[in-house]
Amino acid sequence: MTAPEGGPAALRKAARRARRLDARDPLAPFPGRFAPVPDGRLLLDGASLGRLPAATPALLDRVVRDEWGSRFARAGTQWRDLPQRIGDRMAEAVLGARPGEVVAGDCTSVNLYKLTAAALEARPGRRTVVVDDDNSPTDRHVVAGVAAERERALRTVHTHPDTGLDMATLRSAVDEDTAVVVLPLVSPRSGALLDMAQVHEVVHAQGALVLWDLSHAVGAVDLQLAATGADMAVAATYKHLMAGPGCPALLYVRRDLQACAAQPVHGWYGHREPFAARPRYDPDPTIRRFLTGTPPALSLAAAEPALDLLAEAGMAAVRAKSLALTGFLTELAGAVLEPYGLRPAGPAAPERRGPHVTYRHPRAGKLVPALAAAELFVDHLPPDRVRLAPGPLSTRFADLVEAVGRFRDVLACFAPARPAAEPGGRAS
Repeated sequence: MTAPEGGPAALRKAARRARRLDARDPLAPFPGRFAPVPDGRLLLDGASLGRLPAATPALLDRVVRDEWGSRFARAGTQWRDLPQRIGDRMAEAVLGARPGEVVAGDCTSVNLYKLTAAALEARPGRRTVVVDDDNSPTDRHVVAGVAAERERALRTVHTHPDTGLDMATLRSAVDEDTAVVVLPLVSPRSGALLDMAQVHEVVHAQGALVLWDLSHAVGAVDLQLAATGADMAVAATYKHLMAGPGCPALLYVRRDLQACAAQPVHGWYGHREPFAARPRYDPDPTIRRFLTGTPPALSLAAAEPALDLLAEAGMAAVRAKSLALTGFLTELAGAVLEPYGLRPAGPAAPERRGPHVTYRHPRAGKLVPALAAAELFVDHLPPDRVRLAPGPLSTRFADLVEAVGRFRDVLACFAPARPAAEPGGRAS
């Protein structure tokens, strides 16, 4: 099969441009601060699991050998405040939140359960929970379960699968009976990014709360929870926060809501006096009330090296690099990959995108394993989407040129190419 004429030429031109972009990238030193991957592998699956910071193995070795292995049970005293200490670091470095508003513990689904129930407690008399149909399935399962358990109505709003939730649709779904609206800031599928302040304006006008899932945003989008008046949020930490598999999720509750938001999973670590062995449960008055059981110290410790990197880089710079990477990638994919049948499945405007881009292909389920065989790792979103998520601190522009070249070679085995579109025009 003959490749489109624009393909090889576009790749050569892109390679020259990538060298210039990498040379003047203010975050250029950061890829060298991650653990090396086997030669030839290209990782564009940061929306599933972030890269391993080079400092993490040594830190965990020190925690295991020097704190656990040498100090034995006495080491536990320095781990007791880890959920709050790591939470405060996340608040400052990546969330734009205040001290005492974030803890790390449990998984995202458990935290979502806690906060959905807490939001209902904070809005007594309101009987409706709103969720959108483009949220991750597990979020919808959890929210539906809480609504059924507490005999609340569940209202599901339709989100465009490529461009995201329309504000007029949201506005029509929220009324004076709405207690809480549960939304992803960045769509896991399309990458569509919502305007947080605009959503707050719509929902707060009806007296309801917003519970955000920030899993596909935190660590790559410059979040300002305090400035936008965010109510509650949860997020996985193993994606763009690069805290590693099994690291507990974060949980955020605005300070003035904490006293009236009772979480349903009572445990000793959320007690006002956790070591007093009181017979009755008395929740801590602070953000600690949203904890339940013993914190997983080793997993929490693994969160710190990535937070160090993100704090050093600054989230404004991280977001700028993310936009530059996805912009470069979509431009190159348009010239080289779309002639082979790959189709964009996300917002076209950069400011409407989170840190990943999504494409549609009828044979995506077979395409992604074939890409992995070519040492290019991306995500398959059933039934027909391919998600590419370049890590802002770990990806070079040159990596994207190489990735698109491999992608083209694999695509060429799946479908004949069509002529590339002329700039500003359409393919014939």
